[in-house]
Amino acid sequence: MIRSTIRLFLMACMAVAQAYGQSQKPESKVPETKTSETRTVVLKAARLFDGKSNSLVTPGLVLVTGGKISAAGANATVPAGAEVIDFGDATLLPGFIDAHTHLTAMYTTDYKQAALDRLQKTIAERTLDSVANAKVTLMAGFTTVRDVGSRDFMDVGLRNAIRNGEVPGPRMLVSVHAIGATGGHCDETGYRPGAFGNETGPEQGVANGPDQVRYAVRLAHKYGADIIKTCASGGVLSLADDVDTPQLTQEELNALIDEAHALKRKVAAHAHGAEAAKRAIRAGVDSIEHGSFLDDEALDMMKRHGTYYVPTLMALQGLSEQMQSGMYIPPAFRAKTEQAAASLHKTFQKALAKNIKIGLGTDAAVYPHGRNAEEFHQMVDLGMKPVDALRAGTSVDAELLGLADKIGSLEPGKSADIVVVPGNPLQDIRQTEHVLFVMKEGVIYKNDRSEAH
Repeated sequence: MIRSTIRLFLMACMAVAQAYGQSQKPESKVPETKTSETRTVVLKAARLFDGKSNSLVTPGLVLVTGGKISAAGANATVPAGAEVIDFGDATLLPGFIDAHTHLTAMYTTDYKQAALDRLQKTIAERTLDSVANAKVTLMAGFTTVRDVGSRDFMDVGLRNAIRNGEVPGPRMLVSVHAIGATGGHCDETGYRPGAFGNETGPEQGVANGPDQVRYAVRLAHKYGADIIKTCASGGVLSLADDVDTPQLTQEELNALIDEAHALKRKVAAHAHGAEAAKRAIRAGVDSIEHGSFLDDEALDMMKRHGTYYVPTLMALQGLSEQMQSGMYIPPAFRAKTEQAAASLHKTFQKALAKNIKIGLGTDAAVYPHGRNAEEFHQMVDLGMKPVDALRAGTSVDAELLGLADKIGSLEPGKSADIVVVPGNPLQDIRQTEHVLFVMKEGVIYKNDRSEAH
């Protein structure tokens, strides 16, 4: 099963490379604006947010040499002969990070057609779709994402193609597929028995009992997972479960997280329900995703254990827009969306009051890709300070992903992942939705600086 899937995926990669190279050859490789090992490029703006501080630096300067930040701050010394890019009334920030995406899934305005597409489209075609998702995400200023659930190894292939400079996109940490129980949110539900020829198993991330769960983690690791994603509770967009019910036992979660950590892989747990979250927290999970119905006990446990919370407010926004547009949504999905909507915002505010570590994640694909930065204002609208929202999408997420030594702040020695937004995002957080400039690893992918003046 796995070998045949890999063969199909390799064919998909070849198709992607050929098609992308023919249609967009100038952009399929690393742009010519990459900084050389010796040449220094200076980015200048009225202000700078370094990713960690409580305030902005004025003026803002970042020096980039050989894909790394060589200096940053108002007092940085500009070398003679350096190229200076001046953005005027704008703000320099670290590249944004989204800790909860699905780049290989497509947003849809037609639920039934989307279900049919998943059955009819080849892996090659679906992979080509994901290339477009990656590009629009990067252009929105997100230079790193954690991708938490895919199929057919498309996320592995997309990650590798981006890493190798074949297609533009954010740095990706991938999970291969999410791991959960038979009939749960991570399983293929809603189809007749035998529709796919055989029951899903650990090869597809569906496992029962501690031993099978360990096997599923090892398979994901074997085939390229940077992180492990698990479905500890039911979900909104699945037909066979209640949204808040636990779906893995304490013993299963203990085994899953123990195995992942032994392999030096962090674990993200989809957990709407409080009991599911508590089981995951006891087992040592790194982050709780969604958390719509977390109670005080669960939140207090997260505070004690240092567990991160990734609320994915944009997922609720996307579902609300679909329902308001009159799009057909299965009645079970609609009911669970309304149930989660009645609780999530209050849960977020409780987590904020308890000073729990909150990261930025959006559940991209539940809303149109490229709107990731709207999560900033969603958090601010619910009471988070703008500077804390910016930290959530930069240095806090970098810590969650285990990449704080490389990204998440504008400091010497770190990767030159830099975005520029007009004006002052601490005065208007929605300026993050109008990115003028995107640099990743010293490569300029977007430069609309004329709009900043």
